[in-house]
Amino acid sequence: MTLSQAIHRARADKDILLMTHLVLGYPSFAVNRRVIEQMVAAGVDIIELQIPFSEPVADGPVILRANQEAIASGVRVRDCLAFAAEMTARHPIPFLFMTYYNILFKFGVEDFLAASRQIGIQGLIIPDLPPEEGEEYLAACRRLELAPIQIFAPTSSDERMVELAGHGAGFVYCVARRGVTGAQTSFDESFNNYIARCRRATEMPLAVGFGISSRQDVELLRGKADIAVIGSATIGLVEEQGPEAVGPFIAGLR
Repeated sequence: MTLSQAIHRARADKDILLMTHLVLGYPSFAVNRRVIEQMVAAGVDIIELQIPFSEPVADGPVILRANQEAIASGVRVRDCLAFAAEMTARHPIPFLFMTYYNILFKFGVEDFLAASRQIGIQGLIIPDLPPEEGEEYLAACRRLELAPIQIFAPTSSDERMVELAGHGAGFVYCVARRGVTGAQTSFDESFNNYIARCRRATEMPLAVGFGISSRQDVELLRGKADIAVIGSATIGLVEEQGPEAVGPFIAGLR
């Protein structure tokens, strides 16, 4: 089943899906494993696994620190692949990789994508790779039936959104505001206008991330987006209260 098919099947039963994010190896793979088990049990529909990178330019301080500490503890790309293989075999929901292009480049774009496909990853989010510079990546994703998820931002023109969507598959990740991950997002009239522009640009499902951290945030996205993305909030929760707090938090979002 492709990512697009999985999303459409899940949306038949739910008016909004939940996608969560974690940094692999932070604070440890053992904790990642416990967190993912709780996320799945609480009804998460898609999980985004971030492979740590030294300069995660789209990420705010919480995820930046998690990346740095995972790398300092010795986490390597092959460790992330092995862990992801375990998760996709254990849990019947789509898993995605999120990372930065240098990870693919150093590993070998074709080799990385083939390995991702082999272990059951269904799509990738590469924030620093515009389609104009990603011909090899996009061609390999099409051949391997991986979804190269594209990103809309409030600064994207209508024409740019249509162009980006033409290179993507699965869903479009709509950055809720300017800046990096983690800060609070204001769901005001300008946000509503932005999401309306996103809807006009593509028929693919829309995922909204950056600053989604409460049930109220998820409620405000109902009828506007197909997927609410929760990232920094769960990482902070694990840091403050431990991995056992994740399940109740996720269950309370919807």
